[in-house]
Amino acid sequence: MAAGRARTPEGNVATDVVLAAFRASGLLLAAGNRLAAREGLTAARWQVLGAVALAGRPLTVPQIARRMGLTRQAVQASVNRLAGEALVETGDNLDHRRSPLIQLTELGRQRYAAVDRRQIRWINELSLGLKVSDLAAAVRVLHELSDRLENDGPERAKEE
Repeated sequence: MAAGRARTPEGNVATDVVLAAFRASGLLLAAGNRLAAREGLTAARWQVLGAVALAGRPLTVPQIARRMGLTRQAVQASVNRLAGEALVETGDNLDHRRSPLIQLTELGRQRYAAVDRRQIRWINELSLGLKVSDLAAAVRVLHELSDRLENDGPERAKEE
């Protein structure tokens, strides 16, 4: 901590939230890899399939990246692997020729649905005994923090 500066009470608790989110993120990615492995997927590729499936329409790589909080390069690498496995296909984008639309193939829909069925059982067990109001509050806080980070606030984490 810089000399003469201290975190506010909100800053202290927000730091705890960030640290807990880092830990949860790692654990969730590991769990996602286990859930997706039977379908020959990784958590990253499952995330990309999920972004398109949940959108209910084809998306571009940048759109997938924004929705999932990932880099375009990471999404493009996943899309390339998914396309190589015939789980997604690209289509023309009339709005932007250099940014094709990504859509699930029938095989991609089947694989996503299989992982989704496992995820339903897993999440129901994981959340057993937690209060819906607590979970909803966690979602609101994480969305608010994400929105603030996306909007460069307060200032991008700059070095001092």
